[in-house]
Amino acid sequence: MKENMRSHRKFFLFKCLFALSFWNCVSLSVENELLTSVSNSFPEDGSDKKIKSLLLLYTDSRQSNADFDWVVIQNTTESLSLSEITNNNVKKLLALLSNFRQGTLQNLTLTNVSVDWNALIEIFQTVWHSSIEYFNINSVTQLSKIKNIDFDYSGTSMKAMTVKKVLITDLYFSQDYLYKIFADMNIASLTINESEMIHMLCPLSNSPFRYLNFLKNDLTDLLFQKCDKLIQLETLILQRNKFESLPKVSFMTSRMKSLKYLDMSSNLLSHDAADVQCQWAESLRELDLSSNQLTDSVFECLPVNVEKLNLQNNRIASVPKGMAELRSLKELNLASNRLADLPGCSGFKSLVFLNVEVNLILTPSANFFQSCPRVRELQAGHNPFKCSCELQDFVRLERQSQGKLFGWPVAYLCEYPEDLRGTQLKDFHLSELACNTTLLLVTALLLTLVLVAVVAFLCIYLDVPWYARMTWQWTQTKRRAWHNRPEEQETVLQFHAFISYSERDSLWVKSELIPNLEKGEGCVQLCQHERDFIPGKSIVENIINCIEKSYKSIFVLSPNFVQSEWCHYELYFAHHKLFSENSNSLILILLEPIPPYIIPARYHKLKALMAKRTYLEWPKERSKRALFWANLRAAISINLPVADGQRCGETD
Repeated sequence: MKENMRSHRKFFLFKCLFALSFWNCVSLSVENELLTSVSNSFPEDGSDKKIKSLLLLYTDSRQSNADFDWVVIQNTTESLSLSEITNNNVKKLLALLSNFRQGTLQNLTLTNVSVDWNALIEIFQTVWHSSIEYFNINSVTQLSKIKNIDFDYSGTSMKAMTVKKVLITDLYFSQDYLYKIFADMNIASLTINESEMIHMLCPLSNSPFRYLNFLKNDLTDLLFQKCDKLIQLETLILQRNKFESLPKVSFMTSRMKSLKYLDMSSNLLSHDAADVQCQWAESLRELDLSSNQLTDSVFECLPVNVEKLNLQNNRIASVPKGMAELRSLKELNLASNRLADLPGCSGFKSLVFLNVEVNLILTPSANFFQSCPRVRELQAGHNPFKCSCELQDFVRLERQSQGKLFGWPVAYLCEYPEDLRGTQLKDFHLSELACNTTLLLVTALLLTLVLVAVVAFLCIYLDVPWYARMTWQWTQTKRRAWHNRPEEQETVLQFHAFISYSERDSLWVKSELIPNLEKGEGCVQLCQHERDFIPGKSIVENIINCIEKSYKSIFVLSPNFVQSEWCHYELYFAHHKLFSENSNSLILILLEPIPPYIIPARYHKLKALMAKRTYLEWPKERSKRALFWANLRAAISINLPVADGQRCGETD
């Protein structure tokens, strides 16, 4: 009978709870009585754990605003989240929270709280003496005048409190009344974010705070100066405030004997006074100074025992070599600065991780891993790399680093020169000759020596110096003739032909050639050096003048001819006239056969002429000589003007 009665009683209680949540019409006092009866109705054998979630109050978000009641966001046996707390329903909230002095509720979240100062303090006080351990209050609007209130911190289960987005409408009040409520809280963790807080008092006694988070407020360098009560504080987050002096921040931490983590990112911190000594907490192991205005001098004001340092997004151009040694530093973040090269590890003997992404590094040092042997990961991508010979060493360094370059190869691209922009460094290659200066100089020297040797050989073989000297003499002769000649006077042909021959062949020239051409049939006037060279002029100048004043140039070829230096001169100048005047003025007479092997190398023009041009060969048979003279006369036949009444065939 008793078991049946107990079952019926449980069923009846569940029906009552369902009815209360559905119609939403039973007062808070009735509900409390019901909850009390429910808790007393279940035996102490743990059967009440079957109820995992209880709808305490109004679950219908469509309730009428005229009831001035809150909105339940979350409701379990351990967590409760309410919204829309006002002065009209705060009494009900206090009555509800009073029931959790001895209970299982550990987490309480209040959102959109708009109450006066007294009501807010009553909420804090009630929570402080309940079973709640974690209290979050968001979007708080405090409506009335703030005044001094004694807060009872004793007998609390609270461990952590988070306050976000506090708006104080009262403009005239004592700041201390507000801040001392939070400063003296006997909890391990306190967070006050996005509340435009400008200060916080130092606790009156040694504080149990281990975690303080004052993100996105208006705190300045005056915070916690000369405060020695935060001896248990391990984590301090002051991100996005208005701190300006790095030394003052260091002095603030100097009395925090247990501080391990400090976040000062996104402030206005700078350090320019080299004579100011910084004094940090010796226990500080992790420091975040990212997104400030720090320069190279920041390395003069750093905690010596820091293990993890974040200096991202500052104005650091280099790491000074004479900086204080950070022997414990293992992780260093220098991304988004102005570094032009990889920093060495002279001051970071224990460095394991380095981030230098998004800097101004064009050609990183190739000896980085030699100076930093303990580094296991280097992040150096997203820099404007200049793909040149110097970068080749860094690319080879990646192959030897065994995967120590984070982000390789996607984050490592050429920025300069423009034709290689966007090329991954792993695809950039230059030859060893192009990058090795010593090898390049040796190769260039060898090539130069080979070229000089070849040119020298050709010059000697082809007698280039001789030709150059002759060209110079011909140019000087022409220049003098041009200056000495009257204006508008052109060179007049005076001879049918100029005769060039070796002195050893002069007997044939004087006994056969000259008599048959000048005194024989026809009118042929020849230019012979023995009678027609002008005294006082150089031989070269006489040769050039005679060749220019002659219609043809007759060369008597024989083995003696190719051995004569002056014959070579005459052939050269005549050949020059052949090309400069585009005339067919050369007549070759082969007096004796010339074996090719006896022709000197510089007579390559003679070889070419004999190979391409028709020459007259002196016949040994007398019967053929008439035809020889007839052909020779035909080759030089031209009417020349007779000067000073002289006639062809007459000589001086």
